[in-house]
Parts: sequence; C-alpha cells; structure tokens
Amino acid sequence: MVIVMRKPELLIPAGSLEVLKTAVTFGADAVYIGGEAYGLRAKAKNFSMEDMAEGIRYAHEHGVRVHVTANILAHNEDLEGVREYLQELKGMKPDALIIADPGVFMMAREICPEIEIHVSTQANNTNYATYNYWYGQGAKRVVSARELSLAEIKEIRKRIPDDLEIESFIHGAMCISYSGRCLLSSYFTGRDANRGACTHPCRWKYSLVEEKRPGEYMPVYENERGTYIFNSKDLCMIEYIPELLDAGIDSFKIEGRMKTALYVATVARTYRKAIDDYLESEEKYRANMDWYRAEIAKCTYRQFTTGFYFGKTDENSQIYDSNTYVNEYIYLGTVSEVDEKGYARVEQRNKFSVGNRIEIMKPDGSNVLTTVLSLMTEAGEQVESVPHSKQIFYVQLDAETKVGDILRIEAPKQGSDSLNDMDCSRCIK
Repeated sequence: MVIVMRKPELLIPAGSLEVLKTAVTFGADAVYIGGEAYGLRAKAKNFSMEDMAEGIRYAHEHGVRVHVTANILAHNEDLEGVREYLQELKGMKPDALIIADPGVFMMAREICPEIEIHVSTQANNTNYATYNYWYGQGAKRVVSARELSLAEIKEIRKRIPDDLEIESFIHGAMCISYSGRCLLSSYFTGRDANRGACTHPCRWKYSLVEEKRPGEYMPVYENERGTYIFNSKDLCMIEYIPELLDAGIDSFKIEGRMKTALYVATVARTYRKAIDDYLESEEKYRANMDWYRAEIAKCTYRQFTTGFYFGKTDENSQIYDSNTYVNEYIYLGTVSEVDEKGYARVEQRNKFSVGNRIEIMKPDGSNVLTTVLSLMTEAGEQVESVPHSKQIFYVQLDAETKVGDILRIEAPKQGSDSLNDMDCSRCIK
C-alpha cells in the first residue's frame, strides 16, 4: 500500500475559555476541552456549559474544531449523569467526543450519532486490530497509546482503513502509568486518576520506612543523583516532524489541559511554524530548527525526551534530582483591548513594574522586546506596579501591541535581582 503524506491537524489543549481563545489565535487547527465532569482533568479549571457553548461558537467562527473529552472509565453510578451530559453536548455541536469507555461509547452513538467519536488513549490502543475494532463500532479516530514506537504506528497505518484517523501525542508530560491507567493516585490518596482526580504521585519524592521505626526516612536512590524514581522527562518531537508525518499520523496532539495561556501559545506557535515550514520545504524546516528549539524551551518543561517513539525508554528518559519545571519565561497577561491612546488592557497573571523590559509575543512568530512606560488601574490611577493576581490594568509600552498579543518576561536567573522584588516561587505557572 502506498502511504500518502497527510496534512496533520495541530490539536491543542485548553483548560479555560481564555486558553481556548489563545490556542485559536496562536495556530491551533483544533482544541480539546473538558466539561466539569467525566473528563480526566478534574483539577483543571474546565468549562462550564455556558463557557463551553461560547468556546465552541468562538472556535467555529475562526475555522477551528472543538473536541470534548468524556474519557473517564465510568462506574455504574456515573452512567446516568453521562447520559445527561451527552444530551447537553448534543445541542452544542462539538466536532468530536473523546471517549475511552465502551459503555460511554455506545451511549454517545445512540444519543448523538452525528458527532464524531475519537477513542481516547486511555483505551490502550496498541495494535491495528484494536483500531479496526473501533472502526467497526463507528469510531472516526483512535488515539495511539503513548507506548508505541513510530514504526508500530506506521504498521498500524498500513493495516487500517484510509479514513480511520490516527491521533498521537507529540509534546507534553509523560507519566508512569500505562496509557494513563494509573493506580498510584487511588491507592495513596483515594483520588482515582481514571476518573479525573490524579494527584501526580509519579512526581513525588519517595523514601523507605521500616515499620518498627516510624518517622525514620531512609532515602531510596535509583542512582547517586536522586530519588524521583517515577519522574519522566516531558515528550518533545519538534525535531521530528518528518518522521511523524511518515508514520501516517493525522493529528499531532499536545498534552496539557492544566497549562497556562503562555504555555499553550508558546507550544502552538512553535509547532504551527514547524509543520507549515516542513510542508513548504524540508530545507526551510531544517534551517529554522534553532528557532524551534529556542522557542519551545520558553514554555515550562521538565527536560525533554522522545518517549517511546524510537524504541523503549531507558534511564535517560527519567529525571532523578528534581520534580520541578524549567521555567525560562513568566506569563504577565494577554492583551484584550487597545484604546485610542495606545494603552493595552490586560488581566494580571504575574507582577511587573514600570521600567521593566518585557517581551510581546505575537501570533505571527515574532517577539518584540519593549519597555513598560506606564501602568494605570481601571479607575485611571497611575501606579508603579501591578501586584494583584487577576487585577485589570492598562499598560503603555514603547512598541505597538494588538489584541491577542501575550506579554511575558524572562524569568530571573538564580541569584539575580533584576526583576525588582518579584518572588518567582509564588508566580502563577
């Protein structure tokens, strides 16, 4: 069979209406969101039904698809609520539902047959027979298990119908579970990761305690560097767009429904440019590789790995000495209006002050260094800084800014006091 290279969809996560609009502005072909129940990110802000309706309407007005997660592994007590939820979604007309549970899948087929169903990675889709099974049930798309190599995905592509789509994660956090099916959180805290309440125990620091000596914590060393024995690096495939396309993947999926607008904008813009550059010419893609690497490193991350795509992971895929993020830039806010005097209206996400050198991140790929000339409250009072989270303010810069631009500032280096009295341990990540 001849493999035809497809134009991939760039699928971006959104945990709130603000982030959805950012994803649309910065290059998403599609966004995936969750409601307040039955998705796998209960700790995310998630969408009220009103916000979801507005988000779907906004995305469709801009030619962007919306996929809604309903991918818990349901228990009996969940089913009645799931049915009501699907009936509400039917009226909103999302483009697809992401489902893992076969029972929920059949309910969706019955209640909203006009909406595409995508089978979640949570269903452990590891072979072409599974893909063909779900195709026979009416699925439009199947999300590949994170444990598959590109060679395995390419083999699946050869053995499934051409109109059955493959969606694969290409960037974001990896965890210790098998395709998201984790039991640690439920055992340790009673919060079930498979019903959206993961507490991320794979990032915890573990010690050994002997039962007759409570309170004496003996360190567990996987090697001399540390004790974070379940702590994976983050997936990043920005350098392998040709290989992803060659494998026959239809949708490039970014992980992270709990991430900020800055993270989503950074990742969406970088992959958008990389994909478009490669489809234009491989030479252009190779020539811009340094820009992709530099930009993708401006989002929060835990060091990067290629996961399972080139074979089984090894000791180099783990982080042993820390569970914290690398955080090179800090999100200040998104421009929502610009008045006739050039003042930009922003909702504060982190403190900054008059005189700071900050960066305007634009959807077209450019970054503009600028100085904060003045700051003004909603009441028109001139102030030296904006210290309060979610405070509405107006900022005057020495460079042009437009609605949708993101304001960010380089994070202070260790030991630096260049950003006034900013305490980044309290920054919104």
